[in-house]
Amino acid sequence: MNAANGDAVRDQQADALLGELQRQGAGRLTIFLGAAPGVGKTYAMLSRARELKRQGVDVVVGLVETHGRSETMGLIEGLEVLPRKRIEYQGRTLEELDLDALLARRPGLALVDELAHRNAPGSRHERRWQDVVELLDAGIDVCTTINIQHLESLNDVVHRITGVRVSETVPDSVFDRLRDIKLVDLPPRELIERLQQGKVYVPEQAAHALQAFFSPSNLTALRELAMQTAADRVDSDLREAHAARGLPGMPLRRRVLVAIDGRGQSEYLVRVSRRLAERRDAPWTVVTVQAGGPVDAARQRELDQAFALARRLGGEVEVLHGGNVVDAILDHAARSGASTIVLGRTRERPFARMFNRTLTQQLLQRGAHYELTIFSTPEARAKARQSTRRVGHWLTGSDIGLAVLAAVLATAASALTERWLGLDDLSMIFIVAVVLVASKTRMAAAVLAAALCFLSYNFFFIAPRFTFFIGARQGVVTVFLFLAAALVAGRLASRLRMQVVALRAANAHATALQALGQHLASAADLGQVLEAGRRALKQATGADALVQAGTDALAQDGPYALSDKDRAAADWAIRHRQAAGRNTDTLGNADWWFQPLASDGRLAGLVGLRFPGHASRPGPELQRLVDAMADDIAQAIVRTRLVADLEHARVTSETERLRSALLSSVSHDLRSPLAAMIGGAESLQHYGEAMGKEDRDALLETIHLEGERLDRYIQNLLDMTRLGHGGLSLNRDWIGVDELIGSAVTRLQRYQPGLRFDRRIAPDLAPLWVHPALLEQALFNVLENAAKFSPPDDVIVVEASDVDGQLRIDVIDRGPGIPDEERKRIFDMFFSVERGDRGRQGTGLGLAITQGMVGAHGGSVEALPGRDGKGTTIRITLPRMTSPPAAHE
Repeated sequence: MNAANGDAVRDQQADALLGELQRQGAGRLTIFLGAAPGVGKTYAMLSRARELKRQGVDVVVGLVETHGRSETMGLIEGLEVLPRKRIEYQGRTLEELDLDALLARRPGLALVDELAHRNAPGSRHERRWQDVVELLDAGIDVCTTINIQHLESLNDVVHRITGVRVSETVPDSVFDRLRDIKLVDLPPRELIERLQQGKVYVPEQAAHALQAFFSPSNLTALRELAMQTAADRVDSDLREAHAARGLPGMPLRRRVLVAIDGRGQSEYLVRVSRRLAERRDAPWTVVTVQAGGPVDAARQRELDQAFALARRLGGEVEVLHGGNVVDAILDHAARSGASTIVLGRTRERPFARMFNRTLTQQLLQRGAHYELTIFSTPEARAKARQSTRRVGHWLTGSDIGLAVLAAVLATAASALTERWLGLDDLSMIFIVAVVLVASKTRMAAAVLAAALCFLSYNFFFIAPRFTFFIGARQGVVTVFLFLAAALVAGRLASRLRMQVVALRAANAHATALQALGQHLASAADLGQVLEAGRRALKQATGADALVQAGTDALAQDGPYALSDKDRAAADWAIRHRQAAGRNTDTLGNADWWFQPLASDGRLAGLVGLRFPGHASRPGPELQRLVDAMADDIAQAIVRTRLVADLEHARVTSETERLRSALLSSVSHDLRSPLAAMIGGAESLQHYGEAMGKEDRDALLETIHLEGERLDRYIQNLLDMTRLGHGGLSLNRDWIGVDELIGSAVTRLQRYQPGLRFDRRIAPDLAPLWVHPALLEQALFNVLENAAKFSPPDDVIVVEASDVDGQLRIDVIDRGPGIPDEERKRIFDMFFSVERGDRGRQGTGLGLAITQGMVGAHGGSVEALPGRDGKGTTIRITLPRMTSPPAAHE
């Protein structure tokens, strides 16, 4: 197993262990799966529940729909049944699962029928499967029921079978939390008999169902779907369990793995394997193994055509890397859960067959758990025989030249070493030459170099010299041991080279994807995502690249000049969601190769690549890299669009919230003083002459106070507007701290004469260089807020002191206080709470304006708990300025 495959196996084992731990930490889910209503899912669930109750399990019926069936109702007797929650909706009373009561009860096992049910409006969750997920997260085991047509991934399949589009569906992710799945099966004939007997629906509904959904053909197809789903789940669970324990996979479902090598029968193998997989209703994958050696153009072209054919026929394709073809195929078969391996008849290798070293023989010996299917054609067998007779099939001109050069150089080096250093054993020089050749070329060249070195060593350095005759017995042993050592060393060096080449290819693939991922992660908007994708594709492929989001036609003013053929290929790729252009079967004479960007079945955009004119057809490894990068770019496009949509929704929601708050403020906080002023004025107008002087003065005082109150509200709104638009300028001047606090206190006491303040101002406080009016308004808002919630006749404490070179002003009240989770929000515009230091009678602007005004001076405002855990402390911190700047701000 090479390093890349080892990493994949370790990742798979880690994922399986993590999934197992997550399932063990939550409640266990058991699903009773049926092909259609009436097969007996609820009956089977209740029967299992009664059996578990007899075993001592704490079983509670959360919600079970009996549909009036007496035999089902009889099974509920003896089980604890949780009362249902009643919900009033449009004049009707609906009954649903009482989720909170079930969570509080915390039984060992909860029975919740009809997983796909849509809850009544007003429930916590829209769907019942969400209730079940919450129960599982709380550590409660759940038994539930579902029909196969409600599974989300099968929605389109069920629609094609029955003509009915099911609206109540359950996402497949819920099935990932399964502990056990129980298939409740009933033959279609028996189910139809139950329907006719009125055991499923009332007679009127039964007659209609028999003509539509419950036809024998529909029930047979749905039954097969249910069986396949259950089998897939069992197969998946088994593979995950084996992976978590580091054991090889034992597939239960027959997956077909097709191995091709590009030597004359690849497309034939793809076609026959497609028919084989179709007859078995099994998924299939086509693979080839890159052992690290060079691939000639004809073989690469055949592999590309076979991969393209496999994609069109619905198969998956993958390129494997490894020095040993058998290891690579068996490792991939174990990871993917394949049960059948299909390959063509291998080329004629008589010596390999003698030692059981052919690919077929090794797979038969080592793949005992797999079904091995071998296909061949007369043409392929003839080509295999001819290929063994062609030297060019094994060796190229450069390979032969390198082998000859290595033998000549080794001979020259040995002669010089023998003459000048006096060494007799020169075999290591020739072995080094063979190793060097093996590390640079293929194994066949290393064998040729070993043979040439063997002959040269024998001819020039073994007595009698300059003849191939070997006089001494020791010489015969030495020469043939040298040949064996050279062949073994060459084989090991060649194998190491292939592994290094494979690791380099895998590392280049991973590095390109990692670099793309880093750039996409830092991209903040759609434009940056497109530019990051374009740069990464250009760097990884060496081709001109363009990336476009959306499904519109390519822009006319793009960075590259595109011909009409290129634009036609791009439009075709967008419309059909398939690759088009150069090196494809669609508009292949175009200069650009276009690949659609798709994520979760949705088209996100288009990728275009233009390779240099002299470049050969991109290999499958490069195509895989482009496909992987295209997937990452598509997901990044979808992510940025989602972020933009969420931000737009947030801004819209915030705008609507502010608008509603402002309207509420205008309708209540501004109209209240207006109503008092209008009422007082009307009273004076109509009854002024009949009133005494004190009553008139009281009304005039009310009008005056409410007018000033209205003026403060309007001033707050104007100040907030100025703060929001940066229009607040500071006209600084010197003011004493005691003067600032005294002015704000006196102003507030004029409106509320009964207020009492305890001013604790430290002596010798230096004056402040601030905007006096703004800072007084800020302090006034804090004092008014404290007075609003302080108990009657209680004292509000105002403290001022120097702390670490800054002025600190604390306003302390003894009110009910502010909850911890709302303490930071009280400085938001229009935020009000009924308890604490903010109330509904305010506009929710006072403290927000205070924060803006103090912040304009470089200070801060924060809300802290009151002394002794009672009330609230609003702390204003201002920086000290020892001297005014040269110019006012």
